[in-house]
Amino acid sequence: MSTKDKKAAADGEETEATGGKKKLFVLLAVVLLAGAGAAYFFLFAGSGEAEAGTEVEPVSSGTFLPLTPVAVNLAGGGYLKVGVALELTVEGAAGDGHGGGGPDGSKAADLIISTFSQAQPADVTGARDALKESLEAKIIEAYTNHDGVKAVMGIYYTEYVTQ
Repeated sequence: MSTKDKKAAADGEETEATGGKKKLFVLLAVVLLAGAGAAYFFLFAGSGEAEAGTEVEPVSSGTFLPLTPVAVNLAGGGYLKVGVALELTVEGAAGDGHGGGGPDGSKAADLIISTFSQAQPADVTGARDALKESLEAKIIEAYTNHDGVKAVMGIYYTEYVTQ
């Protein structure tokens, strides 16, 4: 090999080595910038959202009284396990002035049993909303005092299982 070839080969290796180092430095810089961006996002961006979340107050129309789910034997065979939550009005959540923490669920549980025990299995699956409206009207009426003040403004199913 001539000295000219040796010199060209040495220059080529030096160029390749320098090019490899440049790629390594560029890759390292990209990784560092991505890490710095991720650290900024997790450390600083999250705290601004938390501060903004504390300023907003949730709008609530009432408090809820979840009742223990009740298993009811249906008129045509089978059973229904239904859980209901009562949405209390402000007056209902405050109690009746006798130191109570609001109405208890005994009247509602009784109404659930009497309403659904008369239903057929087809009604429970097909006319679910109609049964709910009927039950809601009965419960609101039962929890309305003699002055016309309603303690319950609505009901919500929390569990509804048929077999």
